[in-house]
Amino acid sequence: MAQILQAIRGMHDVLPEQTPLWQYAEQIIKEVLEAYGYREIRLPIVEKTELFKRSIGEVTDIVEKEMYTFTDRNGDSLTLRPEGTAGCLRACLEHGLLHNQVHRLWYYGPMYRHERPQKGRYRQFFQLGVETYGMAGPDIDAELIVLIDRLWKRLGIHDKVRLQLNSLGTIAERVLYRESLVDYFQMHTDQLDEDSLRRLNTNPLRILDTKNPAMKQLVANAPELMNYLGEESRKHFNALTTTLKDLDIGYEINSRLVRGLDYYSKTVFEWVTDDLGSQGTVCAGGRYDSLIEQLGGKANHAVGFAMGIERLLALMETMDNIRLAKPVDVYMIRVGEQAEREGMRFAEVIRNEIPGLKLFVGMDGGSFKSQFKKADKTGADYAIILGDDEVSRGEVGVKFLRSAIAQEQTQQNMSQPEAIRFFHEQLLLK
Repeated sequence: MAQILQAIRGMHDVLPEQTPLWQYAEQIIKEVLEAYGYREIRLPIVEKTELFKRSIGEVTDIVEKEMYTFTDRNGDSLTLRPEGTAGCLRACLEHGLLHNQVHRLWYYGPMYRHERPQKGRYRQFFQLGVETYGMAGPDIDAELIVLIDRLWKRLGIHDKVRLQLNSLGTIAERVLYRESLVDYFQMHTDQLDEDSLRRLNTNPLRILDTKNPAMKQLVANAPELMNYLGEESRKHFNALTTTLKDLDIGYEINSRLVRGLDYYSKTVFEWVTDDLGSQGTVCAGGRYDSLIEQLGGKANHAVGFAMGIERLLALMETMDNIRLAKPVDVYMIRVGEQAEREGMRFAEVIRNEIPGLKLFVGMDGGSFKSQFKKADKTGADYAIILGDDEVSRGEVGVKFLRSAIAQEQTQQNMSQPEAIRFFHEQLLLK
């Protein structure tokens, strides 16, 4: 007997019992984005490796260690996308979407990183990305945060997340800060772990983001970027926080909130939670104006965010008040040769008349009793009963499978048109 193959480590299946929660979240995400006028863009999952080397940087952990990169038959180096921002911007530049235009875009799909698999972190993971182009002011930064805040409320997890803000200033301001930071950490190299020593000369701001508890006090005493911001950067950040206060959106200023990539500037933000252990960041975003020129475009403005769907769902699973749609509304039971033929015909009539009704037709035979058991397991609210006798009378039986009515009320026989009207009314009541 051949051995059963298994999924690649870190790439998991989403089973039918799990997909309703995914669909619930995806539908609400789409509704919220559309309410703010954001449009979907669909992007390839494979890009030229050069795209990520230019955007993420060749000396980062992502490019050096974590990307799924391969050479195709033409000898080109290709990579499964580790994130979506670079691909979205590449598409906009390639198709001329940024020339004197303003865009609010979103995309959704799998990303790939060869990281150590753990709860909330997978090698294939799904991500929502939202990108905006052509807007320089802090109002678009605020709109993204307001949009996310509304999404948390719609998903019922608003009280489980909190917003952290910081400003990275301009590249010139960050260069001065970087010099001060390097000087500080070089005086304490004996307290730096291996990762921080490596980052000291390549990406010192990432040291501030260390998860090593032994370095907590050292990082707390490090110089703060806010003290190096110029007037324009401060004005931008103050305008953002004023807008958030006007809209009654709470936030914390986290001076240690940074990004490891040089193209980020001014606003950065994260929504974090204490309910998922070490994987506490649910959503992260910021302004990245410089990336456009880095990828060959003319100077412009860009700000966006990314949200890990697996972490979002893990947080939603801690809730007990989420009502998911049932996979089946009505289960059709057929017993008898004529009933089986008529049931197939009548099922299509119902689907034509009531497109939103979820009708499941039992097809593996058996007695009425055994089919009722199967109907009950699906969670359906009603059963349509069709035997040869009902066919001869042009009727169907309808039985409640849920609520107290099921205990008190026996099967109701009605004509097929009456049954259609009945189920149409029940669907409207849902």
